[in-house]
Amino acid sequence: MRGLAVAAVVGQGGIAVTGAAVRVTGSGLGCPTWPQCFPGSMVPVAHAEVAALHQWIEFGNRLLGIALVLVTGACVIAALFVRPRRRRLLLLACTMPLGVVAQAVIGGVTVLTGLAWYTVAPHFIVSVPLVWLAVLLARDAWALESGTEAREVVVPRAVRGLTAVGAAVLTVLIVVGTLVTAAGPHAGDPTTPRLTAFSVPDLAMAHAHLLFAFLGLLVGLGFLLHAVSAPRAVVRRFRVLVLVTLAQGLLGGAQYALGVPEVLVALHVLGAMLVTAAIAWLWAATTDPAGTAPSSGTPQARTLEATSL
Repeated sequence: MRGLAVAAVVGQGGIAVTGAAVRVTGSGLGCPTWPQCFPGSMVPVAHAEVAALHQWIEFGNRLLGIALVLVTGACVIAALFVRPRRRRLLLLACTMPLGVVAQAVIGGVTVLTGLAWYTVAPHFIVSVPLVWLAVLLARDAWALESGTEAREVVVPRAVRGLTAVGAAVLTVLIVVGTLVTAAGPHAGDPTTPRLTAFSVPDLAMAHAHLLFAFLGLLVGLGFLLHAVSAPRAVVRRFRVLVLVTLAQGLLGGAQYALGVPEVLVALHVLGAMLVTAAIAWLWAATTDPAGTAPSSGTPQARTLEATSL
């Protein structure tokens, strides 16, 4: 169960990165139909108008999607065999293949609309909640030996509240980032129309302002964690989140200054997935299996959560 949960985290984030590779190489229409690659063929075929490399890059991304379906389906099967039955674990496991299927449908619409930016953006955005849920699945997989599904909150409510606000701001930050991409040069195919309602510099500035807002929230969260003497696990994961966020911000600045080179675009997508996983990992540390929380900290802040994610 633990191995499959980790594979789900890697797969849910990794499929977004390979999707970015498809886009920056101009391979978005390497397979111009869906679910087939070409009319009458599920696999790439020799074609005068579509380079073989573009075909195989896009087809490879589709194959990874199939592999992710198998991994996430195995998560559900493994969760079904856990005894005693863990309702939340099973629920989280079920969201994994359902999310991948949703991604496949959105991907099909994206191809059929000729990579219209308003379909490409949701195709990426869906990965954000899926990575979050995969991290929570891994958390529950690691808690199977506790003997209980109930979880105990080990930080004051304000810490969880500020973390949730940070997650919301991060989501908006990522959404605006997709708009920057939609207006930029990497459409996935040279003939795809771009977002023209806003300029790239204006969208990039809005994206940067949201990053500063997110960093401001992290500063406040850091002071709050110190003030309440938060558990060490929470503090360690907070530090990881800060480091990953700073690296992502520096990468984004370099990407913009250098004219959005392809490699940095793909790495920036990887960074977005890592920041998402890091804040989900921090959220997961704000609760422990009931009865296992350390005696230090703020006992008055502890409550039981039987079903909350």
